Amino acid sequence: MFGRLMPTEGKFFELFNQHAELCVKGAKEMVALMTNFDDLEIRVHAIEGIEKQADQVTHHAIDMLHKTFITPIDRDDIHQLITRMDDILDLLEDAAQTISLYDIKAITPEAKRLAELCLGCAEKVKAAVGLLHNMDNSREILAICVEIDRLESDADHVMRAAMSKLFRDEPDVRTLIKLKAIYELLETVTDRCEDVANIIEGIIVENA
Repeated sequence: MFGRLMPTEGKFFELFNQHAELCVKGAKEMVALMTNFDDLEIRVHAIEGIEKQADQVTHHAIDMLHKTFITPIDRDDIHQLITRMDDILDLLEDAAQTISLYDIKAITPEAKRLAELCLGCAEKVKAAVGLLHNMDNSREILAICVEIDRLESDADHVMRAAMSKLFRDEPDVRTLIKLKAIYELLETVTDRCEDVANIIEGIIVENA
């Protein structure tokens, strides 16, 4: 009984770190998928496996949240942070499965660039989450969050340019629809990374 009353600070932050690492792994697999279509199904399977691991981490964190009376940071912040990070991998999995389902024969430079920006955002999320256990790191964490916002803005610009080019130059309607869906999923990954950054900024404001 008394164990439930004790702060389990280290455990929550360990789970955040585990999940953030899986986000990076998933994003790396997406970049690899975009780089070499010969390994498409291998990469899709790898991303699906990583997403399942992340689900387990998320469920563990939420279960622990329900069983812990005293938490190191606000309970809602813990829940939002872990679920938004889980959204990142859900979307990466959706993008990979969509590429496979739509039988895309060749990827565009714009899609590859969006995947690279997803990876950049995921790496910054991992860096920020890794420092979150110590509020003395608040200045560095906030600087990383600014970088995530910048990368998300870059993804917005790439997305708009990609859509403009697609509607201007792509003569095949089916190909247009397929690529549009992939662009949107990848750009939404960076949106979720920005959501994570916003949650982290709120945690810093409340606790630093």
